[in-house]
Amino acid sequence: MSKRLDGKVALITGGAAGFGKGTAETFAREGAKVYISDINVEGGKKVAEDLGVTFLEHDVTNPDRWQEVIAEIKSQENQLNILVNNAGIGYMGDVEGTTNEAWEMVHKIDLDSVFYGCKYALPLMRDSGNGSIINISSISGIIAGHNFTAYNSAKAAVRHLSKSVALHCARTTNLVRCNSVHPVFARTEILEALLNDTSNDMLSKLERQIPVRKLAEIEDIANALLFLASDESKMITGTELVIDGGISAQ
Repeated sequence: MSKRLDGKVALITGGAAGFGKGTAETFAREGAKVYISDINVEGGKKVAEDLGVTFLEHDVTNPDRWQEVIAEIKSQENQLNILVNNAGIGYMGDVEGTTNEAWEMVHKIDLDSVFYGCKYALPLMRDSGNGSIINISSISGIIAGHNFTAYNSAKAAVRHLSKSVALHCARTTNLVRCNSVHPVFARTEILEALLNDTSNDMLSKLERQIPVRKLAEIEDIANALLFLASDESKMITGTELVIDGGISAQ
């Protein structure tokens, strides 16, 4: 059986850790030529060396750098078939406790970067033919929490932005698709940053909120992204893939 991403070129932002790293490993194993980008140069280079992929330093909040990254991939590969807008941060704070600076930072990283990625990658993806844009949102983009004001806002906006991009792609491209992915709590650096307490008691408390009674694993997300990146999902666009262990069904 052939590898599921043979002949495809992929860019994964936030590839130095977490979902990005796991997805890069999965995509490379399935035959894709993988580029990872991250503001974390040391971590990104280490992942690239370990996985045999290519690293690009990348501040995803900088539109000029986005254009440079896409231009570099074009010069090296002359195609881009998969874009995973994965880079992001977490932030806890209610509407009164969230500073203006934090609000702007969360939206720049978690939302504006997705807009830039779709905007600047699309011309090359259009020229490359069949392709897939996958925007990493969160279950927090569907279910709100009193103390996730900025994060809820940004991740919910990613969901609707993805639908708008999907409709634009359907009108203007040769089968370029766009979908959002909504993971539940997972064992990543973002979860560690959100929680002051990552003890077994705290993790168990989170697990009890999920009907299947366990946190998501990185491979759960990477495998879902593999499906959306492959031609197996060629009729899926403008929708959301919810990976939440049943929490949104309640």
